[in-house]
Amino acid sequence: MRKLFLRTLMILAGVMVTLHLHAAKINAVKVGSKINITINGKYFTSYIFSEDEKYPFFYPVNGPLSGGSVTSIRNAEYPHQSSLFVGCDPVNGGNYWQEGLERGRIISVNAQILKEGGDTVIITDECIWSRPGALSPVKDTRIYTITAPSATMTQIDVEITMEMLIDVAIKKTNHSLFSARMAADLSVKNGGTMINAEGLKSEEGTFGKGSPWIDFYGKRGNTTEGLAIMQHPSNPWYPSPWFTRDYGFMSPTPMYWPQNGTDTKMKKGETLLLRYRVLVHGGTNTEADIAGQFEKYKNTK
Repeated sequence: MRKLFLRTLMILAGVMVTLHLHAAKINAVKVGSKINITINGKYFTSYIFSEDEKYPFFYPVNGPLSGGSVTSIRNAEYPHQSSLFVGCDPVNGGNYWQEGLERGRIISVNAQILKEGGDTVIITDECIWSRPGALSPVKDTRIYTITAPSATMTQIDVEITMEMLIDVAIKKTNHSLFSARMAADLSVKNGGTMINAEGLKSEEGTFGKGSPWIDFYGKRGNTTEGLAIMQHPSNPWYPSPWFTRDYGFMSPTPMYWPQNGTDTKMKKGETLLLRYRVLVHGGTNTEADIAGQFEKYKNTK
């Protein structure tokens, strides 16, 4: 817990240095099993950690122009992908991704608002990976830092520290780690664009390719909105290859391409620090300067 507190202080100090003088006012309030976040009085997102859910996640994730969510939940196609989330399957025989709470769950035990009411919201959480009749394989701690660099961009900085409580084996899987399920109207299937840092597009160009970031966006009436995920260069396996789907899914993950060809193994007591930046933006990747935004991100401590 002390490490989480110290790391959060470091993040807050960095945010105070980099934000504009006239930044947006961002508020958060905890209501039951949700933390609701508003930006200048407008609803942006909720961090949901209900006992009825497979894992904690953000939903909706509202765009800065339309006010509608750029992500989706419980689509008819692959309903186990819930907006913006962390999960994994299979971990020591448990499933911490797909439907069925008895197969495994990621349980929030300490979701808190550490800061709100100024130009930044910071949410922290501690989660236990649990399933009946088995030892918990992982404990994770999370820091989510939400800012609004401009009127057309909202930023979520994600830090997840995974601690192995026992020896862990993750079999080759496309269901792993930090992921986003996009809204159907932004999907490539419905005319949207998915593009990586190298300019490769769609599932055909991005699947299995290591890249610092992917941006997913599309037209909404007279506007364009999207969501980009960036990997921090300090992450293990950076830049991880991406598992992508034209129906609207993206995840930077090494688990589908394991180094030994079968399992990813970690020892009891081993920790993984995973850092990502999510940009919810108006415009195309060029108009939002996603490449330039990554140059700023990669040098953050």
